[in-house]
Amino acid sequence: MSDLPSHAQVVIIGGGVGGCSIAYHLTKMGWKDVVIVERFELTSGSTWHSAGLVGQLRSDVNLTKMMKYSTDLYRKLKDETGQDTGWREVGGIRLASSPERMEELKRQYALSRSFDFPLEMISAAEAHKMFPLMNPEGVLGAVFTPTDGTIDPTGLTMALAAGAKSRGAKIFLHTSVTGINVKDGSVTEVVTNNGTIKTEIVVNAAGEWGAEIGKLAGVNLPVIPMAHLYAITKPVAGLARHVPTLRDPDLLVYWREEVGGFITGGYERDPAPFGLDGIPEDFSYKLLPPDWDRFLPLMQNSVKRVPAVENAEIRQLLNGPEGFTPDGEFLLGPTSVKGFWVACAFCAHGLAGAGGIGKVMAEWIIEGTPEWDVWRLDVRRFGPNYASQDYQLARTLETYGKYYDIHYPNEERTSGRPLRLSPAYARQKELGASFGEKFGWERVNWFTSNLTAETAVSDQRSAVLFQPRGWAAKHYSPAIEVEHIATRERAGLFDETSFNKFEVRGLGALKFLQMMCANNIDRPVGAVVYTQMLNPRGGVECDFTVTRLAADRFFIVTGTALGVHDLSWMRLHMPEDGSVVLEDVTSQYACFGLWGPQARTILQKVTKADVSNAGFPYMTMQHITVGYVPTMALRVTYVGELGWEFYCPMEYGLKLYDTLLEAGQSEGIVPAGYRAIDSLRLEKGYRYWSAEASPDYTPYETGMGFAVALDKGDFIGRDALLKQKQSGVKQKLCCLSLADSSAIAIGKEPIRSGDKVIGSVTSGGYGYTVRKSIVFGYLPVEFAKVGTPLTVEIFGERIQAVVESEPLWDPKGARIKA
Repeated sequence: MSDLPSHAQVVIIGGGVGGCSIAYHLTKMGWKDVVIVERFELTSGSTWHSAGLVGQLRSDVNLTKMMKYSTDLYRKLKDETGQDTGWREVGGIRLASSPERMEELKRQYALSRSFDFPLEMISAAEAHKMFPLMNPEGVLGAVFTPTDGTIDPTGLTMALAAGAKSRGAKIFLHTSVTGINVKDGSVTEVVTNNGTIKTEIVVNAAGEWGAEIGKLAGVNLPVIPMAHLYAITKPVAGLARHVPTLRDPDLLVYWREEVGGFITGGYERDPAPFGLDGIPEDFSYKLLPPDWDRFLPLMQNSVKRVPAVENAEIRQLLNGPEGFTPDGEFLLGPTSVKGFWVACAFCAHGLAGAGGIGKVMAEWIIEGTPEWDVWRLDVRRFGPNYASQDYQLARTLETYGKYYDIHYPNEERTSGRPLRLSPAYARQKELGASFGEKFGWERVNWFTSNLTAETAVSDQRSAVLFQPRGWAAKHYSPAIEVEHIATRERAGLFDETSFNKFEVRGLGALKFLQMMCANNIDRPVGAVVYTQMLNPRGGVECDFTVTRLAADRFFIVTGTALGVHDLSWMRLHMPEDGSVVLEDVTSQYACFGLWGPQARTILQKVTKADVSNAGFPYMTMQHITVGYVPTMALRVTYVGELGWEFYCPMEYGLKLYDTLLEAGQSEGIVPAGYRAIDSLRLEKGYRYWSAEASPDYTPYETGMGFAVALDKGDFIGRDALLKQKQSGVKQKLCCLSLADSSAIAIGKEPIRSGDKVIGSVTSGGYGYTVRKSIVFGYLPVEFAKVGTPLTVEIFGERIQAVVESEPLWDPKGARIKA
């Protein structure tokens, strides 16, 4: 088709499997004016050389649902479109060749039970029977997904394209995008070698070219093309046509049947990037030279598990680049440029995810939110620390090389560190801090110096510190307990400089925030308001505090990893008349939290301000001087104790930290880290966005209805909340405790009543003050009554649990309001 239209409702850049799936689903939802522009031919980028495996099981429920939707779609595409996709539902086997991997498979099996996913635990002998050419030596067990399979990447793409075209979509080949025009922060035009298309919506589905297309719109995208290797053999005797796909992650290798032979490849420890200075203009239907040296360790492992590979004649060693991200997950969703959407860098899983990707993107574009919460794939999970390609590369190489590794909870990345530093970083290092990293920030997990024998014994109710078992024991320190107890009994000093901070100001600022927030923001100057921002379904999109600094000026504080997401959500809804200014001021302010029953005594030593309960009430802000340092002090807490957060210009940060720490010595203050914050907030029942609070759940379901002001007037999500309040919630977030306090849930574990799965864990951890293993999860209301006996399955073991009255700590809030 050669007549490029002058206008389109949406322009999709890229004719691979992702772009065609998005067009298919947009037209399925009723949009007809959909255009795909492809620089060469459909599939000619990286889709055509995909290995063709379609596996569904992921570590996240919603991501697995995406993959399951894909397989459900692939079964019927041929009948719908007349285009053969080559779909073969042969099933998939994942082996455990180590005790640690067997534990992981047990966890995945339990996860599958929480949403009725067809996964089966099988023995090594059963796996061998299904895949007779496999050597079962050293295999401890496996899981089998009967609905996994293989598919022809070209056939699938052509079927999706045919479905889209039958409903009005237009596809223009040999059409290269040379520019994307943006005006006042919004997309206006796509410029190509064949003409310009006016449009308000552009979808970057350009795969490994995703970063280059992003630059045309002024958007930085962390996409690194990586050279992915797999071998294709000639026919092998004894290899059945419908043998399941096979993966042995301990050996880093996968296998599938192809025309009587094997496709075998994997994820090598020493990966190779491609095209860092730009992908050649003519790189279509092209491959990189075979790299036998890099493939040799994978080949040796392939032969170890499937000896028939050793004598198989290699038809081709395929070395094809594919777009990868620094965390090995897709890039989906809206960006900082209004109307510019992203769906690229599928990390060699584009075929498995294509159906779900198309559905998610179409719903997101048309309805504002997708059916499933896909925060794990949201492009806004990457912050400004990813501006550097060198940093992106370091992170991507680390992720690719550890792709098949077991990833334990609280695992920390090692590449590209340190990068973003609090002004107190050097002092914390001197004090024995063990650092983690989030959004590029070095953040204290705990202080090993708090583990001296004197501190440990004096701080604890007994000299024996809690020790979790299983995965929770990985990346753990008893110092967390010391800091937790010290904060409850005396005081802890926490560095929260990494928190994202925004200013919203202008004549329209109040009106804007009133429409965006569920709570009433029209409070007196100095008021601190806890609120959520909701989507039209009433689901929680943002969860933060808003402080009124002046009649037309507000200060927002949100989580470290949520800044880009929350900024984007607000910018997508901002008025375009200039009445509202939204500024990210994160790097302007250091922030320290002082909490504990001795917090007021400590603070009063270093300020002349009246910090009594009457002089400085809970949920208010005042400008006070602390020692030599001018601060904006907020009387808030995320740990369930009396205290304040202090914000000061960065250059004062170290002095403020030292001042507070020195002032609290006689009161027994301890410097403390984020792992203690997490255990403290679990005891108090404070929610965390992306765990308890998410777009999937409303404030009423999450137990945050107290932060909803239905009587203030209209706001996004209000209609949905009114309907839910009238009909009643059908599920609610509940707190449970486990009978075995050493068993720690880490998230996603199934919750059962008898043998029936009724929910899954959102967060879990140990409460060092209440001496209980705590679990949060959503339950049908009929099971939410306090005292209801249930079980939580942790690595195949069903642990007795009971629904608790929450919060477990200070249920009346007397301590925080003292």
